[in-house]
Amino acid sequence: MTKPLLLAAAAGAALMLASGPAAAQQTLANPDSDFVAKDNPGNWNTTIKRTERGHQIGNPKADAQLIEFVSYTCGHCANFAAQGEPALELTAVIPGTIALEVRPVIRNALDLTLSLLAGCGDPAGFKDRHRTLMLSQAEWLGTARNAPQSQQAIWARADKASRSNAANGLGLIQMLAQRGQSAGALESCVLDDVAAKKLLDNGEADSADFGVAATPSFALDGKLLDAVHGWDALEVALIQRFAQGPDAPPAAAPAPAR
Repeated sequence: MTKPLLLAAAAGAALMLASGPAAAQQTLANPDSDFVAKDNPGNWNTTIKRTERGHQIGNPKADAQLIEFVSYTCGHCANFAAQGEPALELTAVIPGTIALEVRPVIRNALDLTLSLLAGCGDPAGFKDRHRTLMLSQAEWLGTARNAPQSQQAIWARADKASRSNAANGLGLIQMLAQRGQSAGALESCVLDDVAAKKLLDNGEADSADFGVAATPSFALDGKLLDAVHGWDALEVALIQRFAQGPDAPPAAAPAPAR
């Protein structure tokens, strides 16, 4: 279960940190916090760039570097996009404390199609495409699951024709086009075999480098966080990271509720 969203930047309960027994409580969302980047231009959330294996949102020189490994067909990933990402952005990405890199994990043919669409076009629009696809997951994935077996078999091939069939048949291209992107450009992206191979190669590289075995997963400062697959456990890891510095051992995941 994820925690309720942190609804205001001044929320005192958000990622509270203390430097010592007598220190006043601090939060990553507090402009007076020691943890806020000194060169913050006001909203690092609008700084987005394409990386070798994904897209980075936030201050590229942030003290902490966080990678989010996501599958677009993963229900827990959609939950994190709806609940965890806004909380993370509000408390740490916007002030420039953390840079968040989103990397796709290709678990199946639909993941490949969705990842091509999320990465299609200007990097500045990545976050909007990512959120649009994630937050509408229940609708298009429900359609996919209820489709005839013969149709699902076509989409599972993952070749360019089947990717185009899925992107159009599930309404994905229309959905993004309604938000201002060229339908022709989106079609070209799902037909791009070179980009598709790059995504698959990147996934293999991340598996080798980090051992990603589940989604969502997170790597903090280059190290995969053990048993961290949602906002509750990630928040614990971030609190420990900023309380003890970049060399702090990974935080233990909270015990499951009984």
